[in-house]
Amino acid sequence: MTGQHAIGSGFGHDSTADDVLAGIDLTGKLAVVTGGYSGLGLETTRALVKAGAHVVVPARRPTAAKEALSEIPGVEIDELDLGDLESVRAFADRFLASGRSIDLMIDNAGIMAAPETRVGPGWEAQFATNHLGHFALVNRLWPALAADGGARVISVSSTGHRRSDIRWDDLQFEQGYDKWAAYGQAKTANVLFAVQLDALGKDSGVRAFALHPGGILTPLQRHLEREEMVGFGWIDADGNPVNPGFKSPEQGAATQVWAATSPKLEGLGGLFCEDCEIAELSTDDSPGVRPYAVDPESAARLWTISAELTGENAFR
Repeated sequence: MTGQHAIGSGFGHDSTADDVLAGIDLTGKLAVVTGGYSGLGLETTRALVKAGAHVVVPARRPTAAKEALSEIPGVEIDELDLGDLESVRAFADRFLASGRSIDLMIDNAGIMAAPETRVGPGWEAQFATNHLGHFALVNRLWPALAADGGARVISVSSTGHRRSDIRWDDLQFEQGYDKWAAYGQAKTANVLFAVQLDALGKDSGVRAFALHPGGILTPLQRHLEREEMVGFGWIDADGNPVNPGFKSPEQGAATQVWAATSPKLEGLGGLFCEDCEIAELSTDDSPGVRPYAVDPESAARLWTISAELTGENAFR
């Protein structure tokens, strides 16, 4: 049984973050947006602040974050490297020491199609940064998420999840590296994380969603050669966008902002969204989410493995 069916959100592919926040007052709400100073994260931060939220931006490059966010008032910047568990724990413990609760958490930071890189105890960097770092962060921040009636946790995935299910026998690509398969596995992990977090957290008022923001040209593509993006039909030889389905950053940030704030999602969770709507299940080239990415048994299995790897589990 799945709830992966559209609910008539009233928004779509072209909606912007400001569109979905129209009429929503976030005054007094605290949001945490990882990577909230670049690409979709920057637009997400801007839109949430405009709607009245206080936004905390944990940043791997705090100096760059301060520069990027200098014209957005009231944003709080702290240091966080998702590829370093000690950094994750240190940020979470600093936040918890402030005694504040979290209303919205958007796990937005990530890397894509990176050359083979190892972090921590030899973990593949895309799985470690996109999934394990956020897994550890959310579990460590659990007391703040469960306080004051709960929170929404948004896991930014991608249609890239279609590139790979979880490679249960070779999570860390020790038997040969493929940058796109590694990205696909990490994005599938982002969805499964939301499925299991929602199952575990809903009784405490914490609901979770995953999403595909759409195709957008942002610094996420920094590891790709121009020729590769030309081959995909994303840009022309001069670097200009040519894919008519691509979104602006304002449109790209809309689905994660919608998932974090929409009243229409009250009482729901553990679902995959795209184009400011709950996506349908898909096993072909049509839009939607692959069944393996929302499978409850896989979600529970990945949670157990992730807890063992990181040593973090708020539900142990």
